[in-house]
Amino acid sequence: MILYIVFSTFLISSGALIGIFTLGIATKTLERAIFYMISLSAGSLMGGAFLHLLPASLENFEAEKAFLLVLFSFIVFFLVEKIFHWRHCHKGQCDRHAMGIMNLIGDSVHNFIDGLIISSSFLVDVRLGWVTVVAVALHEIPQEIGDFGVLLYAGWGKSKALILNFCVALMVVLGGLMGYYISSYRYIFIEFLTPFAAGGFIYIASSDLMPEIRNETSLKKSLIYFAIFILGISLMYVLAHIE
Repeated sequence: MILYIVFSTFLISSGALIGIFTLGIATKTLERAIFYMISLSAGSLMGGAFLHLLPASLENFEAEKAFLLVLFSFIVFFLVEKIFHWRHCHKGQCDRHAMGIMNLIGDSVHNFIDGLIISSSFLVDVRLGWVTVVAVALHEIPQEIGDFGVLLYAGWGKSKALILNFCVALMVVLGGLMGYYISSYRYIFIEFLTPFAAGGFIYIASSDLMPEIRNETSLKKSLIYFAIFILGISLMYVLAHIE
């Protein structure tokens, strides 16, 4: 069973390497595409939080407790970002670099949860495990594209952004292994990490990503970014109903 879990979670993690196709693209062309990826990521994060993670949180906690955990997570991400600004900020790269760090943290938590869910499914039934793998892959691919764009916008080069995105994606494998070896307690981890990830996603999308696309002055580009943002939410909506 552990072979199924390791293979499937590594397969999911490999989706982060989708950015390898951009290595041959001219820098100027890629820079123009970054805001499209940021818009997609913002929509995917908001959709993932409100359509996937929050409903799952309400299955495990009473509404007040679930929302308190989400709010706690939002505050934690805010404090982490402020501390990062205070201790490590450099002129010119401060806001963008911090945005990239926040995105990596939030995505790490989310990927770890995905790994726990995949291992839980395989331990119940192999067929259920593969169905879960497909569902996770469908929502991970568009999100990984957006995350890659965020890292590029945060100031990292294409190769470094690709490596960082892949390292964070490997949290799926870690979550899968953790879920297998602590099978008796994995649901506790999922219960508390789910609202935490939701709060992180909401913070990253609303505080870091959406202000970037909101600053666009061109009406045409603003409408395009808005449409892609809605597309990201729509993808999460469709996937929520497929699952």
